[in-house]
Amino acid sequence: MDIKGKCVMIRIWQIGNTGVRNPMRIQDALRVYEASQLVGKIRGIAGSIAFMQLLHSQGVLNNQQGCDATGSYGRKWRLVFNKNGFTYNEVDKSEPFSQSDLGEVDTLTPFGRTFLEATTVPAVQECFLRSMSMMMEPLDSGATFSPLRWTLAIMLALEERTGDNAISFIEFATQVQTTDPLHDMSKVVDSILKIRSERKISPSKREFDKKLIKRLGEDYNRKLSNFSEYGDMNLRYLKATGIVKSKGKGIVIVDEKHELAKRLAEDLTTKETLLSRLKKLYAGPSLPTDEESIARMILEGLEQRLKSKGIPCAINHATLKSAADINNARHKIEELLSQNEEEIYAKDQKNRWSEIADYMELVIKRGGKKVYSDDTEIKVPKEEASAYFEWCLWRAFLAMNTLKNKPYSVRRFKIDQDFLPIGTAPGNGPDLIAEYGSCAVVIEVTLSDSSRQEAMEGEPVRRHVSDVGLQLGKPTYGLFIANRIDTNTAETFRSGTWYTKEDVKTRLDIVPLTLKQFREYFISIFSSGMHSNGEIVEVLKECVAERDTCDAPSWKKKIATNLTEVISKKGIVAA
Repeated sequence: MDIKGKCVMIRIWQIGNTGVRNPMRIQDALRVYEASQLVGKIRGIAGSIAFMQLLHSQGVLNNQQGCDATGSYGRKWRLVFNKNGFTYNEVDKSEPFSQSDLGEVDTLTPFGRTFLEATTVPAVQECFLRSMSMMMEPLDSGATFSPLRWTLAIMLALEERTGDNAISFIEFATQVQTTDPLHDMSKVVDSILKIRSERKISPSKREFDKKLIKRLGEDYNRKLSNFSEYGDMNLRYLKATGIVKSKGKGIVIVDEKHELAKRLAEDLTTKETLLSRLKKLYAGPSLPTDEESIARMILEGLEQRLKSKGIPCAINHATLKSAADINNARHKIEELLSQNEEEIYAKDQKNRWSEIADYMELVIKRGGKKVYSDDTEIKVPKEEASAYFEWCLWRAFLAMNTLKNKPYSVRRFKIDQDFLPIGTAPGNGPDLIAEYGSCAVVIEVTLSDSSRQEAMEGEPVRRHVSDVGLQLGKPTYGLFIANRIDTNTAETFRSGTWYTKEDVKTRLDIVPLTLKQFREYFISIFSSGMHSNGEIVEVLKECVAERDTCDAPSWKKKIATNLTEVISKKGIVAA
């Protein structure tokens, strides 16, 4: 790689940590840590193991017992806390300042507490944006830079040359994360455009990518797989800022944040002291939008976007006296734009039914990926299989039906700007609520398939169905989906007995299905083209009607038979 005419070995910068691939889980981990007795006690092997075990027990980390004797995953979570400024890092003895100049090692910083107070996805993303905009990565010149700012600068330079700021995965992996502000940006853009044109005419995109990485690997003294592994991780962290989003396997600047991206890309390096930068990081880094004039400019741009989409929103500018007031108004507009995008996404799901079915197959396998002939791929990370389970069913119901409630009211879990899941739905409520004019369906899913399934799911599922029915004041059905239905779980739902808080005995209508069964039914709907809105309710009614004529094992068989008959009537043979 050429830096000012000199040939040097390639280095790949890392924004996050490959052991913490989903940055949107960091808040969950920090919340668990902050509430524990381990604050300030997670260094060394014993401390790392204790922290790792705590995260596993709270469902943040899926770590099999005995797989990590050194607690490396606990250490990696600590490192992302430190790097993002959420906890105080340990000051190296060689530094000309001491720990007392900052704060107690591994305790929460003011910025860390701000991060925990962020209750919406945009608020969480803004914390990451503030963190990653800090210029903390060292350069050989003695200055430091921000990989986020550098990436935005390259994307904007591409936009000047081509009219489009999108960048593909291979372009990012080989030309962006391997460079920094000491490189000639025009040459970096030249390299990207050269790769783009050569790859376009290549008969095999995958072979082209392999050869490109192999050629670059001659100037890289570590594993060639790092180009892809670090590229995937770096893109996840960049997208966590909310300023870029996915486009294919690459990224593109979010339209409504284009002006902010330009402001961030104006300053690429600094020679500010480490102590000064750390103090800013731990207090809460500033953004250009903290300046009233810039905040107002960005707000006005967002208002124009709302107007162009025909979305009503009246902002009283006379009440906006400060940058904070303006940014609060901006957040409201961003939420409206996000909801609009989600409604568009929801309407498109019927065209994505095959992909949804493929995701279901990956969930059945508890994780994995599928590569399509056009070189695109889908994947379900093993540690996020539960979240993707809920997400699959959300997309399925959006695809199958015209629902009365909005897509963001159907789900109770959070999604990012790419509509991917951020964790599972919180407790004390159902996973999904599909509302129709005359009734509703509460959807609950679980990856639990052991004899503990009934103990874990029997009571909360019945309670959620009852609560939603009382809240909506209309007939409410329950759909419980797992990879395997334990017979004791089926018996609990077959009897369906539930007492309200007023001791009124009720009988709930909850049908247990395997994900395989639901997937086959879902595929039959779109393969046959024979489907009516709300049909799933009729299927549930038929299954409920059979329950009093048999015991739990027989009911499970009758449910399976009912599904097979429904599928066969559509001219499809169940797999």
